[in-house]
Parts: sequence; C-alpha cells; structure tokens
Amino acid sequence: MATIKEQIAAIQAEIDKTQKNKATEHHVGRLKAKIAKLKLQEEKVLAHSKAGGPAKGFEVRKSGDASIALVGFPSVGKSTLISKLTGAESEIGAYEFTTLTCIPGLMRHRGAKIQILDLPGLIKGASEGKGRGKEILNVIRNSDMVLYIVDPFQGAHFRILHRELELAGMRLNQRKPPVFVHRTNKGGVDVRSTVEQTLLTDPEIADIIRDFGYTSAVVTLRVDVTADMLVDTLAGSRVYSKAVVAINKIDLAKPGDIENTRRHLPQDWPVMEISAFHGTGLEDMKDFIYDNLGFMSIYLKPQGQEADMEEPLVVKDTSTVEEICRNLHRDFVRKFRYAKVKGPSAKFDWQTVGLDHLLRDGDVLTIIIRR
Repeated sequence: MATIKEQIAAIQAEIDKTQKNKATEHHVGRLKAKIAKLKLQEEKVLAHSKAGGPAKGFEVRKSGDASIALVGFPSVGKSTLISKLTGAESEIGAYEFTTLTCIPGLMRHRGAKIQILDLPGLIKGASEGKGRGKEILNVIRNSDMVLYIVDPFQGAHFRILHRELELAGMRLNQRKPPVFVHRTNKGGVDVRSTVEQTLLTDPEIADIIRDFGYTSAVVTLRVDVTADMLVDTLAGSRVYSKAVVAINKIDLAKPGDIENTRRHLPQDWPVMEISAFHGTGLEDMKDFIYDNLGFMSIYLKPQGQEADMEEPLVVKDTSTVEEICRNLHRDFVRKFRYAKVKGPSAKFDWQTVGLDHLLRDGDVLTIIIRR
C-alpha cells in the first residue's frame, strides 16, 4: 500500500498535468481536497514521532515588534543583506548552503524593533522536506512578513520559491476569504450563499467538501468561491501574510536583466531593486518594511503625570490594551484594574476601557493597576 507521502505525490502529479481553467476547477478542487485531508493525517503521524520536532538551529525565539523571513535560493545575498540591515554576523561565501542555521538579527527603524531572520536557502522540494525544507518553512510561516530575495539572472527562481510556500499552506498578499464550513452530524452538505456563484455549482461544492471527509456540513459563502478558497478553509492551517520582493545585485545586472526578472513576478506585488553589497536602496527598503508591517504609535501617560509625546510606544496596528500591558510588564495584565484612553479609538476624551479595547494610531493611554 502506498504511503501518505506517495499518495500526495501521485495526486499532485495529476494536478500538475491538468490544464487549469473553469472547466477543470471542480476536478482540481476535489484533488486538492484529497491532498489537504492526507496532509492532516501526515501531520498527526509526525506529531507522535520525533521526526516532527524542530531541529537544532531552527528553534527561533521571536523578539521585537515584528519578524521578517528572508526567502531565497542559496547564494542570492541574504546573509549580506541581513548584515547590512541589522549588523548580525552570518557566514558569507560564494557557494551554496553557507547558512546552515537560522540567523536572527534586529533592525531598529523609526522606533520599531524588527526581527529579520536569515534562513538557509530554499530549494525545489522544500515543502516535502528536502534541504531541511520543513523546518525552514515552519519558521517562515510564523513570521509577520516574507521578503523574497531574487537576483536578476535567475528570473524563474521566484515561481519555484513561491510554489514551495503555497504548498506549505502560505497565502501571501491575500485576504482570508469569507468562507465558513461548519461540520454537522447529519443533513448532508447544505450550501448557503449571499452572492451569486459563477465558478462552482452547489453539487460541485458539496463534492469538494465530501472529498475532504465531511459527509454533512453547513457551508456559508460570502464570496464567489473558488475551489482553492474551499480547500484552504477546510484545511484550517493556512497562513495569510504579507510579502515583498527585492531584486538584489542590481549593480551586476546587464540591460534587460531586471526587466526579464520582473516578468516572472506578480504584477500587483511591491518590488524593490537593491544592491545589498553596496547598500543601494536599503534605506527605502527599511521604510517600506515599516510601512507595510502595519505599525502605529501609542503615547503613554502615567497616572498623575504628563503624557510622553516625544517617544511613543511603537506597536502593531491590531494591538489591544492587553497587548500593551504585556509589552510593558508581565504583571500588568494580572494587576490590571482599568485604562483610560484619549484619541482616535475613544468615544470621548479619557474614556474608561478594558483589556479588550482596540487601540488606534495616536491614542494616549493611561493604565491603572492594583498596587
């Protein structure tokens, strides 16, 4: 009997040879649902074996306000780049697989501390474990942003890298689709939609749900759903993250090299041109990273004192009062009584709020704790 890995490979081979169009959307969706189901089984097996544990060099402790994973083939200049951005020392050599562990560095920019991770170069087949691929991909999945590093001489490399991340369950520069699947004990597959479905019929949607292993479920759709959206929702392990591409070594590029590389990249993605060796474009890169990670400034006002309007606390723009408390001191949540907020998130000046209050850029915050 074929192993789970062999079954996945066989189904993936069938997907790869199938021409992608509206007529095959249903068929390919069913195959992807079968793969998603098999991968869940594989993860359960790995969870009960030592093989599923992290390897030395990849137990990365997150630090700072956000983290970025550098993703690229070996020898595209990731180590040089992280050295220039953070000062972290990573062995640099003009040959493949110089970096054998994860090298973290901390970039300080506009009041934020951003962790940048230099990882071993990804190779084709990484999602199946080649070249320590699974360990590398686990670190990437846990980062806040992916920074692809490509050079102007290997334009097709991006597609190979991006495919590995997609196979590992990453959906970059995409929003999580408003698709909801609730498993039930009986009643078959009930499809409910608030918009017209033009890509899949209700029976085709039900087929995909059943191929994942659900015999009964309520499916709620608030978008013209694709098979990929359905499978991603069923898998439940997809990571929706931001990504940007940096074309490195522009100092070595000949006329036409960069244009050829850009043709292989998504047209709606942000792309920067840099030379890590010469430092060209790195200040613009720092600004871009900061702006796209979604930071905001919160001004702290200790009780009975003036607010510090000179040095704000820089945090993610999804932060609540509780997250600010954890950022300031580990005991603040336990001793928390209430907080007062003045600014964009407050209904009125110095509104009294709780730990779950969502803050906004420019808020002034006072935290009251038990003594």
